[in-house]
Parts: sequence; structure tokens; C-alpha cells
Amino acid sequence: MANKDYYEVLGVSRDASDDEIKKAYRKLSKKYHPDINKAPDAEAKFKEVTEAYEVLGDKQKRANYDQYGSADGPQGFGGAGGGFGGGFDGGGFGFDDIFSSFFGGGQRQADPTAPQRGRDLQYEMNLKFEEAIFGKKTRIKYNREAECDTCKGSGAKPGTSPIKCTNCGGAGFVTVETNTPLGRMQSRQECPVCHGTGKEIKEKCPTCDGRGKVDERHEIDVTVPAGIEDGQQMRLQGQGDVGANGGPYGDLYIVFYVQPSKDFKRDGSTIYFDQPISFATAALGGTVKTKTVHGDVELTIPAGTQTGTTFKLKGKGAPKLRGNGNGDERVKVAITTPKSLNKSQKDALKAFAEASGEKPSSKGGNIFDKLKGKK
Repeated sequence: MANKDYYEVLGVSRDASDDEIKKAYRKLSKKYHPDINKAPDAEAKFKEVTEAYEVLGDKQKRANYDQYGSADGPQGFGGAGGGFGGGFDGGGFGFDDIFSSFFGGGQRQADPTAPQRGRDLQYEMNLKFEEAIFGKKTRIKYNREAECDTCKGSGAKPGTSPIKCTNCGGAGFVTVETNTPLGRMQSRQECPVCHGTGKEIKEKCPTCDGRGKVDERHEIDVTVPAGIEDGQQMRLQGQGDVGANGGPYGDLYIVFYVQPSKDFKRDGSTIYFDQPISFATAALGGTVKTKTVHGDVELTIPAGTQTGTTFKLKGKGAPKLRGNGNGDERVKVAITTPKSLNKSQKDALKAFAEASGEKPSSKGGNIFDKLKGKK
């Protein structure tokens, strides 16, 4: 993705928030995921979107990218090529690639019969708020390519074996000559007989029709770690698509999406909760029962507590995913004003107002309206 604008790839502005970037990635990754979108360019676009999010979704990488144009910071511009993220080195597109495309030389051709690792896959898992807090064990099902049990991945009918391609000699490509204004040029193209595999199958496996792999509905048990957060992912090694030529399976990446809670808010291992309290409790002090993800607890309210005061409940937050123990819960109190009062309450509040030098009204509203209006 050299010279591409990551913000443009995700379709967000340069001042987009973390949530906006995450939402844009979630939408585009679903749109272009190869398991869902069968368009020829879907996989390439999916990789672009993923690469953009890996940079913009990381605060340090994003800061480096915004300042230097590279997620690696100023060192990202090193190398023989100057300001092109490493220049013309073995990992980029250099002069060897140019000559290779015209003359068929310059770069060593990979062995088409060498073992190749399978594709990585992605699975999206929706979690309730509490499931993300405490984790859970579950069984998931998804589609993947697996090795054919009949031919053990060779693609050939049992009792037979693939042979070296007679057209390309097992190279997987053929050299063709083309007349150009510069003269007669040679270039390499995929072998039309073996389609780049370097081998021919005379008698195909009846189960996989010579593919060496079959589509299967795969099932595995997954342990969701306690403390997982929205947008985080977990890698399960060897649970992706089967490789080629005896190569290993790819990996499965599980992306977690956590539903919001009607009671709590969360930031990492810290849980936030808004606790209503009465005027009497705030003024005189007392205890109230407050919610935590671990169950209700008693919270002591000191006399004279004001609206907006926050109390810390140590260890009552979410488990620390990369550490020991739990985070804390932050409880912010808000004084509630009753909408209706009985006679005893009215008399008590009138007496309180008079003792405070207030003159309570006998028309409309209630004493709290008057108290709130006087600053």
C-alpha cells in the first residue's frame, strides 16, 4: 500500500475518532471479506482495509503516520531508496521486477511444488457485555478448505500419483517470445497445462476432482478470555485453510464485538456506573446498594456529598487481560429530586428551608425546584 492514504482507504477524515475508525473498519472488512464477497478484487481490498486499520487503530502508529507518513516513524524512510519506505530493496518493487516482467529474468522463480501455507480466515463473534467481562467457552462453526481424506492432498486418484508437468518441466511457467518495438522480447507466463503447479494429474481423485482439498463445515471449541474488549482479536493457529503441497494450515482470527451494557460503561479494565442517591443521603450520609459486574455491594456516602462525586470500588472492574487481578469500578453519584412529596415530607422540607433562611412557596412546584433555582 505504498503511497496510499490510509484515511482514504477507510473513508474517514484525518481527525476521525477511534470509534469512527473502528466502525469504518468493521463495515469495510465485512463488505470485502473473501468468504462473503466473491469479487476478484475483494481479497486485495480486504487486505488494504486491514493494513490501514492496523496503523490507524494503533495510537502510536497513527501518530507516526500523521507526522512522518510512516507507521514506523522517521526510521520508516530509511534504506537505499530514500523517502519511499525502504526504497528498492528485496521486499519492495525494484528494477529486478521491471526487467523480470519484460525479459523473464532478474528474480528467482519460486518452486511451484514447494509447500505453501494456507490462507488465514476471520470469524466474527458477538458477545454480551458480561461474557466479555468473565469470558466463556463456546463452540463455533465456519467454512474452510481442508485436506482431502481420499487422496491426502495429492489430488490424484488413490493408487496413482501426480507427475511432473510435461509442458513446463515442473517449473510452473513457460517462456514466450513477443515482438515489440524494442525487438523480440521474452516473458514468463503461467503454464496453461498445470496452471502453475508444476505437476499433472492424469487420474483425478473422485472426491476432490483433483484439487487435493475439500470444502468443509469445521467446528472447534473456543475459550473466550476474561476481559476481552470490543474490536480485539484472537489467533487460533492452524485453524484456517489447508496449505498446498503439504504446507501447513493457515490461522483463524476471531474478532470480538461486545454489546453495550444498559447499566455500565467500560474503558479497559475500569468500569463506570452512575448511582442515584437521595437528597437526605447526600446531606446526612449513609449507605446505598450499588451495582457492580460482580454483584451488588454497599457503598458508604459521606455527609455533604455533592452531585458528580466519584467513588472508587477497588477490584470491582473487569479482569486485566494482560495482567493479574481486576480493574476498579468508578461510581459517580447524582442527587435525585422527587417528583411528588407526601405531607410529612413537605413539612420536613419546609422546616429545613426555613431553618436555612429560605421562604418556601405554597404555590406550584416543590421545594426542590426552589432550591435548584437559588444558587
